[in-house]
Amino acid sequence: MCTSPRDACVYLWNIFIFYAMGCIQSIRCKPKSFRDTIIILDVNSSIDSNRTSIDESSNVVLRYRTPHFRASARVLVPRTALKETWTVGWIQACNHMEFHNMYGSYGVSSWELPDLREGKIQAISDSDGVNYPWYGNTTETCTIVGPTRRDTKFTVSMNDNFYPSVTWGVPVSDSNLPLLTGIRRDQSFTTWLVAINQASGETLVLQTIRWRMKLCIHIDPEKPLGERASLAEPTTQEQPQILSKNEPIPANALVKPNANDAQVLMWRPQNGDPILVIPPKY
Repeated sequence: MCTSPRDACVYLWNIFIFYAMGCIQSIRCKPKSFRDTIIILDVNSSIDSNRTSIDESSNVVLRYRTPHFRASARVLVPRTALKETWTVGWIQACNHMEFHNMYGSYGVSSWELPDLREGKIQAISDSDGVNYPWYGNTTETCTIVGPTRRDTKFTVSMNDNFYPSVTWGVPVSDSNLPLLTGIRRDQSFTTWLVAINQASGETLVLQTIRWRMKLCIHIDPEKPLGERASLAEPTTQEQPQILSKNEPIPANALVKPNANDAQVLMWRPQNGDPILVIPPKY
């Protein structure tokens, strides 16, 4: 049977439409990746406006409490047909630390992160020490297990501050005589909102925040307990920076040890060699 040119054109056009629609349908049906669908609705970060408080109630140590750094994010994950498990939350690393307690002409005690201080690493994990690499596992994270039948909307939040104790007397002496004359502290951190695939370890950086805490306390050891310490500049902290361009996470920020376990307390006398007072915990 002969086919007219017109019938042949119609036949070929129908074949083209059939395959074209098949391709379009396959594209539509292909599940989008988690990376393509997750939506950050908003991110907020601040440091409380209150001043650092000083506690002189103990005749052994001085305590102080800094204002809190806070970060929160509202996140939307559309429903997905993918059989994947993702955790979304906050990771933090310390990238600079100076923490000096001064004892007049006797010397200085210093909490230090040796590898960071010597430039061997860029940053060190500030995880809670249990749920690596996360800062915590309560309000700090949320886990999405696919497939899901509906959109998932949630908030992840974290906060951080310092509440240490500093001995009035020299840390290598048995005497508690008040010799402490000042405290200087300057630490900076990078905090990331991330999503991590639990099966593959794929990590998506969703937001990056930088913040810093600076502190200076003047102390007159000759004054009676309760009247020795006064807060010097800065009395209020610079607000955090929510970066417009995300920064990659250094490898050390994702693994052990964390800053609390890696730090050491050194005594650096005015004369003589440094003394390791408290070694690292790992």
